Order: sequence, then structure tokens, then C-alpha cells
Amino acid sequence: MATRPIGEDNYPDPLMSAGRGGAGLWRVVMLGLTLVVLAVVFVLFGERISPDIIMTFVGLLAVVGVFCLFGLAAGLFRFANGEERRTISDAVVDSLPFGAVVSDRDGKISYVNAHYGSFSGAMTKGLPVGVPRLFAGQSDASEAIYRLSRAGKDGRSAMEDIRIIGGLGGSVADASKAFWYRVSVRPLPESDEASKPLVIWSVEDITRDKDNNESAFRDLQRAIDYLDHSPAGFFSADAHGRIQYLNSTLTDWLGYDLAEFNAGHLGLADLVRGDGATLLMRGRGDGEIRTEIIDIDLVRRNGTSFPVRLLHRAARLADGELGETRTLVLDKSNAPDTEEELRAAEVRFSRFFNDTPFAIATLDGEGRIIRTNAPFGRIFKWSGEQKSLEMQPLAELIGEGSRDKFARAIADAAAQRSEIDPVDALLSAEGDHAVRLYLSSSEISAGSPEQVNVYALDMTDQRKLEAQFAQSQKMQAVGQLAGGVAHDFNNLLTAIIGFSDLLLLKHKPGDPSFSELMQIKQNANRAAGLTRQLLAFSRRQTLRPQTLELPLIVDDLTVLLKRMIGEKNVLSVEHGRNIWPVRADVVQLEQVIINLVVNARDAMPDGGSITIRTSNVERSEAERMTFEGMVPADYVLIDVQDTGTGMSQDVIEKIFEPFFTTMELGKGTGLGLSTVYGIVKQTEGYIYPVSVLGIGTTFKIFLPRHVPVASDLAAKTAIAAPVRDLTGHERILLVDDEESVRAFSAQALRATGYEVFEADGGEEALEVLEDQDFKIDLMISDVAMPEMDGPTLLKHVRETMPHLKVIFVSGYAEESVRRDIEDDQSVEFLPKPYSLDQINSKVKEVLQRLDASDLQ
Repeated sequence: MATRPIGEDNYPDPLMSAGRGGAGLWRVVMLGLTLVVLAVVFVLFGERISPDIIMTFVGLLAVVGVFCLFGLAAGLFRFANGEERRTISDAVVDSLPFGAVVSDRDGKISYVNAHYGSFSGAMTKGLPVGVPRLFAGQSDASEAIYRLSRAGKDGRSAMEDIRIIGGLGGSVADASKAFWYRVSVRPLPESDEASKPLVIWSVEDITRDKDNNESAFRDLQRAIDYLDHSPAGFFSADAHGRIQYLNSTLTDWLGYDLAEFNAGHLGLADLVRGDGATLLMRGRGDGEIRTEIIDIDLVRRNGTSFPVRLLHRAARLADGELGETRTLVLDKSNAPDTEEELRAAEVRFSRFFNDTPFAIATLDGEGRIIRTNAPFGRIFKWSGEQKSLEMQPLAELIGEGSRDKFARAIADAAAQRSEIDPVDALLSAEGDHAVRLYLSSSEISAGSPEQVNVYALDMTDQRKLEAQFAQSQKMQAVGQLAGGVAHDFNNLLTAIIGFSDLLLLKHKPGDPSFSELMQIKQNANRAAGLTRQLLAFSRRQTLRPQTLELPLIVDDLTVLLKRMIGEKNVLSVEHGRNIWPVRADVVQLEQVIINLVVNARDAMPDGGSITIRTSNVERSEAERMTFEGMVPADYVLIDVQDTGTGMSQDVIEKIFEPFFTTMELGKGTGLGLSTVYGIVKQTEGYIYPVSVLGIGTTFKIFLPRHVPVASDLAAKTAIAAPVRDLTGHERILLVDDEESVRAFSAQALRATGYEVFEADGGEEALEVLEDQDFKIDLMISDVAMPEMDGPTLLKHVRETMPHLKVIFVSGYAEESVRRDIEDDQSVEFLPKPYSLDQINSKVKEVLQRLDASDLQ
């Protein structure tokens, strides 16, 4: 395909162009001066310059000259002529259908195309003027031109449409006519040809476009007026069911004021009763636009209904989303139907009536069944062999607890009320089968007893889900209670264990009181173990997750587990291939396996077999499982199976509740499985018991698959050597609202040489700091305190002592505490209950780290 070169006659000449001739001339002058200087040097100092240097210089000039000759022959160089050559960019600007002016940000013009000169006032004394000056005499344009000028100076893009009566030239013939101009300014990219940043102004006469738009708008207004006063109603809705347009006829029928209507304020649900809006929002799946005829009732503003026939169009867009709907509304309240239309309507109604997935029935005024659709018998568990449903009171099919509400709903429907509350009921035939009944009034006709329509939805599955949700809420509430109790007990145990340690310092093993003191401490430690189990159930214990290989964990426990289950029971372990890694606390995960194996042993008093299995569960397999609440994903499954007595459904529902046990009184605390539940949930896993009475039980634990990242492969930080010397002389602020805990901690720290200042809350702690001129080396604070808690105290302290070391003590998990701390990296944590040695070791460790950082 041949191309035609851009010729000189293809676009008009520019009005003004600042060329580059001056720069080229200066380069030639500079080169000539340089050569003259060199010639003078050779004349004056020729005798002192070596002939070799002179010959070398002359040779270089000869080489340059020969290269330039070859360059001219090859077209690499050309002689400049007197005229500026036009570039492609010049051609683009000159051929624009609107005026264009290139200038710097201060208004100095560099280039103006020919079209700009067609505007009246664009030229003064043969020279073009800038765009701001072009509109300088137009008061209507002053504000817009000012904004554009500011944008040009700032290097921003801007555009304004300016309206001028009579135009720029002020034509007498068109003195009253409005002319429109679109003026814009935008910065140009940096160029080697310009020493300053440039902008391009454009001026375009858009009067014809504005006139066309106004004409189209007037035509649209006439069309809307015709539609508004048509004898049929019309409305349109968007893909979300929001009404975008209502014509005047329909607003009169519905009782709305058209002047008050705003697009999007009304929805289809406001115009169509019940689920009828879904009929208007479905469209065809293949996107084809087809007119549907829908007989339905619309709801007036006062709540009454009236029958209409809708000629409805809705289609889906190319991406599958529903487009806007167009609906013509015909009032059927007085429209007669022909025989053929009646026959077709009955066919459509029959198909709809029997093919629907829910039960439908019509009743007389006393609630007796007149007729039903096909699904009615299935949903209400009624077989035809028993008895005919005709004239059977529907109230007898539902439980007694819902019959009074059902009777009131029947009365409301018979009174033609449009809003009737649904009735939730259990079926009298089966107590666990639930339905929800929706009632509405039927069209009353002479000779027909039908007065009430009933629609019944099967709610059995939803009731089960609600029961499951209630159970999870109960478990959560019990967990919160257990966590709170454990937290309070940890405060008491901290004091008991601490004062026992202080007394043991004064009583040596030969002392008569030594054994009694050891009994107190040992039993307090046992109680601390129980509180840890409560915290595990409430998911508030401190976990140390790491990447684990489950087969290795199970294999390491095998010897211990075999000793625990005794010789009567047999333990077997089965591992799947290539088991995925998981991320969990190894100690807690071992506790889970041990508790489940011990629970399995106790379920087999006469002996049996226990099997531990590990396997991978892919997401596709998890999607097919029916365990409640489990999110489909990749999991590692741990099965702990026994051949014991099994569990009933009542026991399974309570098996994870704390202190629930099926063992004899005094045997077991009832916290074993609740601890397992809490650990698994805190690890973001799931646990489900599967049991059959007389056959056995299998506990299934699903732990999320962990995909290792680079940080998991990094070397672990070396564990610091245990602190031996626990003495010190630093100043410590101790804050705790529990007097017994504060008293023990203060006495323990003073015994090792520290200077301790006490406060029973955040407010008093701030006062102590002020009294001591903020000369404190360490602050130890409880987290949960009245009035001002630990994290709030930390914020206030950081304002004056940003580098103060802090130790938080709490009976809750470290993770839950750190969530409430903004600057958590500078805060250490000591869990309650703690002993004398633990608090002194932690304080020494933190203070030594502080000294090391100061030395650095």
C-alpha cells in the first residue's frame, strides 16, 4: 500500500514559530573564533612548537574534513537553509481543527497555528496575542480565564466552557445569540528546543455542539411529557431494584407525588408485595431481551393493593450482570378478560402452583384446607393413604405452641390485611420438623370458599443451623467465664506460691515446718495447672507456634503413650505419605494427643485398641465433608480411634464443656477434652467426635496446612544463658491492684537488693513517678486494673520516659495482652502465677539487657 508524504500544501502555515537558527549561528561563530585563536598561537609561537605537534594537529583537521565530506555525501549532514523545516509535531499542531497556542508559563508565545487566527481579536498589529488577552474584554469569561491562567502558571491541566453573548467579535446580527468556546491549557513535556517549561492553549468554538445538545434535550423533554401523560403506567429500575423513573400516570395510581419522587429512593420492594420483586429482577440468562407478561399486585402508598398486568423487559449484560428494566403497567382492576386469556392464565397458574419447591394451600375462612399443590404432602409428611386433606384444618398439622398465632394470622388474612407476620411452627407429626407459614388474602369470588393463601417453607435445616450457632455461642460464653475465673485464681495463686517461696527461704529442709510449706507450694502448683487448662479452653493461654512434622511428634510420644495405656490396650500408629507440615505449639499439641489417648483408654475398661492416624486432606476432599463449620481448605488430619463403649448424642453435645465428665466422682477433673478443644481452636483448627455406641469413638482433628516461608528457614535466635546472680540495686516501680500480689513481689525484689516503689493503680503510679523525678530503671505493671489499665499507663509513661523498660504481668495469654499494646516490642511479659525465682530472674534478665544497650 502506497503512502503519501506530508507535503507543504497539506496543512496551513503557522502564524508564528520561534525557530532554532540563532543557536546554530552562535555555534558557527564559536567554532570560527576557536580556529582563529589556534592560528594566532601557531604564528606567534610556531618556532617553539615541535613540528611533530604541528603535523599531528594538521592531520587531525584533515581527518575531520574528510569525515565531514563523507558525511555530506551519505546524508549524515546537510546545509541549513534560510527557512525553518517543518516537523511532524508542527504538522499535527497546524492541522488541528481548533486554535492552538504554545507559550511558556509567563505567556511568551513560541508557536501559533493558523486556526487560531480565525478568531476575532487573535491578531494585533500582525502579531498573535495570548489566550488570556483574547478574552480580556469579555466580563462573562473573566473568572474562567483567571482559573485557566493560574493552572498554566502552575503547570496544571484545566478546561473551561465559556459562554459569550454575541461571540468574540461582537457581531451585530448575532448580538443576542450565545456563543460557546471550550478553552483548555495543559503542560507540555520538556524539550531540547525550549529553555523554559511550555504549555499549550487550545480554543474551540463549540456553539454548534451546544445547540445540538439543547435541541436534543428539548426533544427528550417532549418525549418524557408524552410518556408521563400516557394512559398506561411506566417505571424503570436498575440492577439493584432501585426505581429510576416513574411516569405521572403510575404515580397517580400508587398515590405518590411526582414532584417528591427522587431516583433511587424507592425500590421494587416498595411497589411489589412479598417476593414479587424477584420476578422483575431475573431476566434471561442468555442476555436476550424479551417482553414478559406478568400478572401481579402492586402496593399503593396507603398499603392497599390493586391488580395489574406488567409488560416487562429485563436483560443481562455481557458480563452476566442484570441491566436496567423497562416495565409498562396496565390496570386490571376493571379490565375484562376473554375466554382464551382466562384459559392461558389457568394453565400458567397450574404449572406455577405445582412446580414450586414449597408448599401452597388455599384455606376457607375457618382455616380448613380447600386445595394444595404437589409438594404440600411431602413437606407436611402427609401421605394420601392416611386421609384426604380436603377440609382438614391446617392447625391440626402443626404443633400446639403455634396454633394461637396461626389463628390470628388467619383472621388478618380474611380481613384483607396486606402485612401479616409469618408463623414459625413445628409439625405435629414430627417434632424436629419445622416450617414457616406465610399467609395472604385470596381473591374472593362468588361460590368459592377460598379466602386465605398459605405458603409453607421447610425450615428444618435452618433450625439445625440455629441450634449449632447457639451451641457455639454457649461454648464461647463458658470459655469467657472460665478465662475470667482462671485469671482471678492466678492472682491468688501468685500470692500463695510467692509467700511460700519466701517462707521456704527461712525454713531449711531439716525444719519441722519445711514439709508443710512444700505441701502448700505443691498444691498451689497443681491449682496453677488447672487454671492453665481453663485458659486453654478459653483460648487465652500463651502459645509458641513453630513449624512441625506431625509424624515425628507422634512417633516421639509413642513410648510414653504405651506406658500410659497399660498392657491391656494396644496402640498402633499409621502415617500417610508426605504429610504436610503444620504450625502449632509443640508442647500443647503433645498435650492434645496425650489427653485424647488417655480419654480413649478410660473408655475401654476391659481393654482394646487405640489407633493414631495422620493423613493429608486436600481442599476438594474437605469440600465434600459434612462437618459443621469447617471451612474448605488443605488440612492435616489426626485421627485418634478407640474400640471403647462409644458415646450417645447427648454426651457428644456436652463433651467439650469444662468440668463435664462421665467418670465416677473424684476421678478426673472434666478439663481434659475442654483443654483439647481450646488448644485446637486457638491453633485455628477443628475437632469433631464421631462415635457409635458399643463400637467406639474417633476424634478427628483438622489442622491447617502450613506452607513454609523464608522466615521459617532463618536461624533461630540463641537462647540466653540462665541468670545466676539475681541481686541488684536498681529502682523499680511495682504497679498492681491486688495487694497480696504486690506485697509478695515487692518483698521478693527488696530481698535481692532492689529499691521498690509500690502503686495500687495507674493514677498512683504516675504520682509516684513525679515524686521520684521519673528516676526509675524498671516498671512492673499488671495489665487489667480498674480506672487506668496497664496499656493506658504505658502510653502516659512513654510521653516522659520513652526508653523505660517495662514488664507486664497477667494471667491471660501474652498474645491477647500484646494486641492492646501499641509499642509492644519494648515490653516484656511475665505470666501469672509466678514464683520468687521467676520474678527475680525476669527482672535481672531485663535489667542486664538494659545495661548492655546503654553500653552500645
